[in-house]
Amino acid sequence: MSARILVVDDQAANVRLLEARLQAEYFDVCTATNGYEAIEAARLEQPDLILLDVMMPGMDGYETCERLKADLSTRHIPVVMVTALDQREDRIRGLEAGADDFLTKPIDDVALFARVRSLLRLKAVLDELRYRESSSAIAELQADFADDPAEISTAIIVSADPRAGARYASALPEQVRAQVLKAPVEALAEMRKGTDLLIVDLTHPEFDGLRLCARVRSDTVTRPLPILTVVSPDDTAQAVRALDLGVNDIIYRPVDAGELNARVRTQLRRKRYADRLRSQLDQSLEMAVTDPLTGLHNRRYINSRLRQALASADNGGAPVSVVIADIDHFKSINDLYGHEAGDIVLREFAERIQKAMRALDLASRYGGEEFLVLMPAAGLAEARIAAERLRGVVADAPFLLEDGTDIAVTVSVGLAQALPGEGVEAVLRRADQALYTAKNEGRNQVQVASAA
Repeated sequence: MSARILVVDDQAANVRLLEARLQAEYFDVCTATNGYEAIEAARLEQPDLILLDVMMPGMDGYETCERLKADLSTRHIPVVMVTALDQREDRIRGLEAGADDFLTKPIDDVALFARVRSLLRLKAVLDELRYRESSSAIAELQADFADDPAEISTAIIVSADPRAGARYASALPEQVRAQVLKAPVEALAEMRKGTDLLIVDLTHPEFDGLRLCARVRSDTVTRPLPILTVVSPDDTAQAVRALDLGVNDIIYRPVDAGELNARVRTQLRRKRYADRLRSQLDQSLEMAVTDPLTGLHNRRYINSRLRQALASADNGGAPVSVVIADIDHFKSINDLYGHEAGDIVLREFAERIQKAMRALDLASRYGGEEFLVLMPAAGLAEARIAAERLRGVVADAPFLLEDGTDIAVTVSVGLAQALPGEGVEAVLRRADQALYTAKNEGRNQVQVASAA
């Protein structure tokens, strides 16, 4: 996996050393010598990862990291702090500043590249979500990358030593509700029900914790779940293997409660960011195919589904019918009662059309007061029954406005069954002609299109 990495250090020798090691692994490297240059380079270059020295004149690494994470254009970039400092206070301060990890000099190449690959895989997922969300013409990228002290999270801790599991649970942030389990099979079942974080103790020989991590990553339901593992300090091979399997973070024994707390908050913060991106993407996709007033499908979506249904029918599938319904004298409703009343009628009509049609039918607002229903696996006889049912549920009960006024509403309906080889435009044209016939012959009726 190649990527662009920003190396930030005020010592030229350190920059050259890291640059050479990274380039030997085919990474593209850009550099900065202080915090101000780092922030500017991060904005302009948009690197995939930042290796940030802590001890720098002017603006140290902690402040630089805080500013990077506060900037909407750079907050998604993983930051690894690289320093000769190795006190717990230094690690915790770095993590609380927003760093994704804290590596101590001299840096072990194996550990460095395992951590780099792990963070790059994570960023690739977030980048894909950010790209899809930002590509939407409807939604704006507003997902925040910050702690939410009011949000309750859940965690599952898997440890063969219940006492160790209890210690880990007591060190978690107070808004995290932890469940300590011993059996991996039970943990997998609980994870599939939903949780925000998995902590696995890899230091006990009683069970293979790495196999559990691999199972989590291979399951589509649990794959996005962040995993933090506890590793023995002398077992570099296990730490590297864990990162290669997709573990998000590791912490070494003896586990410091403050550091565990900070690392857990980092993972939960990142998960919330990814969840919000996914949520915004889902909303964008829904809005792209939904009419915002009525909640029905929109014209673009129904045309696409109609095209698919016609193709299926031409390949020997079930028949397809199309219903076009137009509210009678809708302009007079707006003129007499106002546009808010018109909106109420449209929303109520959408509810009635869904009640009248079959469960497999797709209803849409096609434009203004015109609605289109796609009826798969329906011939003319069945479609006409449903269309008459729609006409009846509209005409038989008045529409109630907010001020208590009753409005009598009727609908005219045109119906056509698709002919062999007929395209979208042709079948809609015939249904529309039937609708005009219904309008011209007195409204509040269903007309069936001719086959010609």
